[in-house]
Order: sequence, then structure tokens, then C-alpha cells
Amino acid sequence: MRKGRLLLIAGTALTLAACAGPPEGEPSPAAVGDPETDSPSEWSGETRLVPQDYPTIQAAVDAAAPGDLILIDRGTYREQVEVTTPGLTLRGIDRNDVVIDGEFQRPNGVSVLYADGVAVENMTAINHTSNGFYWGGVRGYRGSYLTAVNNGVYGIYAFDSGDGLFDHSYASGSPDAGFYIGQCDPCQATITDSISEWNGLGYSGTNASSELYIVDSIFRHNVAGVAPNTLDGELLPPFHNVTVVGNLVHDNGNVDAPALAFEWAAQSNGIILAGGGDSYVARNRVFNHPLSGIAIFPMLDANFYMSYDHQIVENVVEGSGLADLTLGGPATSGNCFEDNEFSTSLPAAIEMKQPCEGLRLPALFEIGSTTAQLGRLFESGLGLQPQVDIASLPHPGPQENMPEGAEAPVRPAVDVFAGSEPDIDSIGVPEMPSDLEVTQQKGINVMGVSFGSAAGVFFGLYAYVLPLVLYTSWVVLALLDLSRREDLSRAKTIAWMAGILVIPFLGVVAYFILGKSTIPAWQRWVFMAGGLAVYLLFLGLGMIIGGIV
Repeated sequence: MRKGRLLLIAGTALTLAACAGPPEGEPSPAAVGDPETDSPSEWSGETRLVPQDYPTIQAAVDAAAPGDLILIDRGTYREQVEVTTPGLTLRGIDRNDVVIDGEFQRPNGVSVLYADGVAVENMTAINHTSNGFYWGGVRGYRGSYLTAVNNGVYGIYAFDSGDGLFDHSYASGSPDAGFYIGQCDPCQATITDSISEWNGLGYSGTNASSELYIVDSIFRHNVAGVAPNTLDGELLPPFHNVTVVGNLVHDNGNVDAPALAFEWAAQSNGIILAGGGDSYVARNRVFNHPLSGIAIFPMLDANFYMSYDHQIVENVVEGSGLADLTLGGPATSGNCFEDNEFSTSLPAAIEMKQPCEGLRLPALFEIGSTTAQLGRLFESGLGLQPQVDIASLPHPGPQENMPEGAEAPVRPAVDVFAGSEPDIDSIGVPEMPSDLEVTQQKGINVMGVSFGSAAGVFFGLYAYVLPLVLYTSWVVLALLDLSRREDLSRAKTIAWMAGILVIPFLGVVAYFILGKSTIPAWQRWVFMAGGLAVYLLFLGLGMIIGGIV
């Protein structure tokens, strides 16, 4: 189950978590390391027919030998299929009419554990309490022409697995994420030509790194769109070297989609990079998001992870209520933005200040959009988050069947990545669909805090703006007191003034404690300790109610 959290950064910054772990009731595999596989690379020649030869899919799987084809006829199969034999291919005759129905009683539609080289093709999984299709602890996997609808955690899911491909697939109605690839380095995996909608997150991947491609796909009408992220609850942090290219990401921020608490905190953003580095986000078309089109955030869990060296280039981003491009902080100075088509950014003029080539200003970021996420968690903790019954969500129309269907060549999922690694340079920005338009209007923002949610506004302003107000008040009081003092020489007055203005926070605190201020001591302590105490009290209550601590 998801163990994600939002935690405060140095008392002011809030990190956005989009993270995951093994599904409830399933073992947690060890990290993938050995690139070798026990799976046969060729079809055995044996086809096992369901229901003609075996009454259930599970019966056929149990009887199969490595490399066999399980060919499933039209029908609704009320079962959970567990695969532990390597090299099998499970294939439906018709993607839309071969349905594994969990009836909201069974965890997974198809669960592949420690069985390398298993391919699942041309079928649908609905109404499971955990996942539609799941691979765990494997080397070699493929999910092609799959439909996963209204499953309790994830739609199509690979964990601690390498050498994989999800293609021509569809996922909706998952409170966590429609597609998930996590805890792998190198992942050597691709998601392509797929659609993810009406989920908590369109894509989530915790600590998934290196040779991981999310390309040529559509992420729409989710609570939030695409969210690679880092978390200490899984192995291999932080995530790095993820490539997100050529996707159509639009109209995320769907309050009617299902979401867990921390997915709700990510609401209304298009592409989010949280706490990792060295990733490449390019030539995506991103539009109609109430907050940010593309955003970079830090991550704080057991360890603190600033985002570093992400490249955001050549994207078309428009129709964002907060900002088209956002660099939330704290962050390193290595993140860069270049050749994007956009109108607004936080910080302003981000491509001038953080280009990928040439002079770059150090450590430029903003915190308002980061801290505002606490309000989303607060809403969820108070039960103000809309509760969505996934059983009531719409089902998609018929989805494209696998070409050649039952007659397609049988290929166990061996050396998958070598044959599916995309040519990134050939992928351009998707065309604007003729039936869509940019409709999101610029929202009301104060210092980077969007007025899209009452709780979000309160905690965004309180966590971010209030410290600045307190600090400004301290400086004004100190300078006013200094201007009225006749016991100090001109040199000492100038020295104290320089310390107050030049040394952030510490200068004014030192003056109040060591500078023999004429303001009574009790008033000085009330101004400083009292203001901080009230601030921390509100933040503490927000963190407790929001489930952070």
C-alpha cells in the first residue's frame, strides 16, 4: 500500500509525495539486480484453451509449462489469476470481451510473482480490490492491449521488475495510479501508446530510475497527471534518469476521480518531478491544469531529497491556473528550463534565470506552491476530500484489439526493452486534438499560493507567507528601535543595521538578544517566540490532521 507523505521542509516548505509500494496482501520482492532470466525466449508450441480445455484461466496456468500460450475465449471470468511459471503468454481472443472480474472481493486480476518473461495481452481486468495487472520481482514483462478499470489501488503495475513494456493499454478508476513502475534501477522499461484517465495519478513511480521512458501516451482527467517521485519506504532512492517525452497531458485536476489522501495533495498538476534528478521532460503538450502544467518539487521522508539537474525543454504548456512552469523549493541550481512555449512561470522569467546553457542563477526556486499542498492533506484528514465510489465510475468504450488477435506471433517477454526502446529524437510535440481547446483561466494567486481551495489557501499562506511577515516585522521593529537609540556610536549603529539586513534571521535575532535593545525583554520574546509558537501550533495541527505525523 502507499506509504507516501508530505513533510515540512525547514518549517516552511512542504513536499509533494506521489509514491507507492507493494499491494496489500502481496509479498515485497527484493530489488532486481541479476539481468539473467529463467524464461524461455521462444514459444513452446503448446496452446492451452480456456474454457474449451480448462474451465478457468487459473487451471490452465497451473497446468502450463514454461513458454506455453494460454488462449482465453470470450467471457467473464470471476477469479484471480496467479502466475508463477516463467515464459507464459496469457492472451485474450477479444480485448473487450475477455474480462477478469474481481467483484470487489479479490485483490488482483492477474498477479505475476517471481516468474520472468510473462506476457499478458488483449484482455480486461475490472473491480479488484488492489490491482488489475501486477508483475513483482521479475526480469522480463509485457502488458499489451490491456484494459484495467475500477481497481482498488493500481491499474497496470510493475514493482521491483526490469526489462518491461506497457503498450496500447488503458487504465481508469484507480485511486492510486493508472500505471505504475517502481523500485527499479535500471528499470529498462517503456510505457507507450497508452491512455490513463480518471485515476488518482495517471502515472506514479517511486524510486524508478534509468532507461525508463514514458512516451507517446495520454494522461487526462486524473487528479494529477504524471508523477515520478522518491521515497525512503522503498529501495533505491532517489529516482533519476526518467524520460517523459511526447505525451498529451491535459485537464488533470478531476475532483470526481478517486484518490487516496496523498494523491489528493497532488491535485491539479500536469507533470510533477518530486525529489529526484537527471530526468528529461521534453516535447509534451500540457494544458488545462488548475495549478501547474509542469512542476518540480523536493521530497522529505526519512531523508531530504532536493530535485536536481532535471531538464524541462521544448514543451508546449498553456492554460495553467497557477503557472505553466513551476520550480518549487528548496531545490538545487541544476534544474533547467529551455525552449518551452509557455506564458507564466514561478519564479518569473524562469528560462532567463535557469537556462540549460549559459549563466544560471544559483538556487532559484519558490516555496508557495510547495507549502500549499498541506491544505490538501488537511482537507483529506478532516474528511473534506470528495469520497468516490469506484464502482460507480464510468467504463470506457471498446478499446483497440491486438492486431492479428489469436493468430499473432507468440513471444515470451524476454529482451523486451531491447526491442522497444523508443527513438526519443524522433518524437515530436503531439498535435492539439481538434475536439479540445485551452479553457483553464489564470487563477487568483498571492505570492505563488493559488486560491483554488480554502484549506490550501490557509496553509499555503500560513506556512509560506506568515514566516516572511514575522521576519519582516522583526526587522522593522529592530530598525525602528535602532533609529531611536542615542547610546550607540555611529559605527555601532551602522554595524548592527548591516547585521540585521545582511544576515537573514540570525542578524535580527542577535540584535534582540545581544544588542541591548530598548524594547522590554518580555516584549521581544513575545514578538519572536510567541509568533513562532502560534505558527508552529497551526502547522502541527495541520500535519496531525493531514496524517503527516
